[in-house]
Amino acid sequence: MAGRSHKKKTPEPEILNRKARHEYHIERTLEVGMILIGSEVKSVRDGQASLAEGYVRAEESPLRLTLIGAHIAEYPPATAHNHKPTRPRRLLAHKREMEKLVMESAGKGVTLVPLKMYFKDGRIKLQVAVARGKRRSDKREDLRKREDERDIQRAMSKRI
Repeated sequence: MAGRSHKKKTPEPEILNRKARHEYHIERTLEVGMILIGSEVKSVRDGQASLAEGYVRAEESPLRLTLIGAHIAEYPPATAHNHKPTRPRRLLAHKREMEKLVMESAGKGVTLVPLKMYFKDGRIKLQVAVARGKRRSDKREDLRKREDERDIQRAMSKRI
């Protein structure tokens, strides 16, 4: 009786928008689904995506969320059926959540920012944040705090 080979499943990538936490104060987050075509899913599975220039637009009539400016690279083996790398992509959420996001994003200085793209139960999910822009002084203060914490950690590790 031949034993089954247990292949180790490769972990699926998590695409992060590192710039978002530096540029914005994150007020709350929401997990939404995405409508993608096959070559986009394969490209994301290979880790060939970027959320850095992306943002989310919430429209009231018709009620919908759209991811704009996010880059998902073309998938080379899908030559004839490839996608446009920066095309607008529809996002999926409950009607109540979309209405709430439309109301929140209508406020002054508030925007919807994609934070993270990841796989959950074989489907691609996007973490969207309701965010408010930071000022230069806020950014400097955050950097100073981070450096101070690093210095404290270094001093503690040398002491032990």
